[in-house]
Amino acid sequence: MTPLPPRAADVIRKPREWSPRLWEGADFFAWLKIFFGNHAAVGLPYWYIAGIVGGMSFTHTWLRWLQNGLYGRRIADTQIEHAPLFVVGHWRTGTTLLHELLILDERHSFPDTFACFVPNHILLSESFFKEKLWFLMPEKRPMDNMAAGWERPQEDEFALCLMGQPSTYADLAFPNRESLFPGALDLSGLTPRQLHDWKRAFRRFIQTLTYRDRRRLVLKSPPHTARIPTLLELFPNAKFVHIQRDPHVLFSSTVNLWKSLGKKHGLQTQTNDSLIEEKVFREFRTIHERYEAAKGSIPAGNLIEVRYEEFVTDLVGGMERVYDGLDLGGFDAVRPRIEGYAARNKNYETNKYEQSPELRARIRARWGDIIEKQGYA
Repeated sequence: MTPLPPRAADVIRKPREWSPRLWEGADFFAWLKIFFGNHAAVGLPYWYIAGIVGGMSFTHTWLRWLQNGLYGRRIADTQIEHAPLFVVGHWRTGTTLLHELLILDERHSFPDTFACFVPNHILLSESFFKEKLWFLMPEKRPMDNMAAGWERPQEDEFALCLMGQPSTYADLAFPNRESLFPGALDLSGLTPRQLHDWKRAFRRFIQTLTYRDRRRLVLKSPPHTARIPTLLELFPNAKFVHIQRDPHVLFSSTVNLWKSLGKKHGLQTQTNDSLIEEKVFREFRTIHERYEAAKGSIPAGNLIEVRYEEFVTDLVGGMERVYDGLDLGGFDAVRPRIEGYAARNKNYETNKYEQSPELRARIRARWGDIIEKQGYA
């Protein structure tokens, strides 16, 4: 007897996992920097992707020129009335969680995935991408179980990278090569001209987002943790939420992050695990040292520090402390939304990683002083 086909209700729908390569949002000049800066070291199976990226980069460039022609003056005249609120901390510390909780407040705006992955013509093409090309985005992020989509909050560092600014994220294109911009994380390796261009591009991007939505922007990019002096130069009244987490956990989680993103967005087959591990060891220390050296320059009342392990045990109480620490006000109005978020995500599980005694010894050898200082010894 031939079995009946399953009913639609009985079929478990497989989540969308495919997504376009990150570089398909780059303009022509940004793509040239990454492509030739890495000596065109594209793996043989990836050349068709490089061709697609190159072709699309022309489209992004002329659309950027068109947007500048139509909106350039209005963007340049846009005043940033509310200094941004920056969520800072190393990758995998819970910055995404904090970001999502802060934007539950109706007074806050944020750069979404569309703005950060297609940054060159936000004002021209937003409705087209979100209404017609919604299927291009996966439902989950490749490195964990967090939701993804065009309208989800995203890191503005991706936008800077795709607009041609030096970024540690450029390493994702060619994961087997040394960093293309080794001083981009804290901006220390940029020439005066490059630094000037970076500041101008970042401010222009913030003005574009503000022209689109006048509310206070909440920005989240781990590299900003190492750039506090420059951020304060651009936005003297900016507020900061810093979150930290056990460095032992961060190491394995961040290595997994770079491997996942390299596999998803790389233009060569990733084979050099030691290169990724060294990147994680190096950048964790850079971020920690730059933040510790600069946090004293943040005006009183504009910085609150959060410990992940304590924060996740009581999201509502943790967010109330953030609101009080930054004098944001209005917490009673947003409390029900935070309670709803906490209830919806109470069963969320983070990735778990097994660490050998040898690996833990390596972590302590490289980060022991920081581990001790942060109380995770």
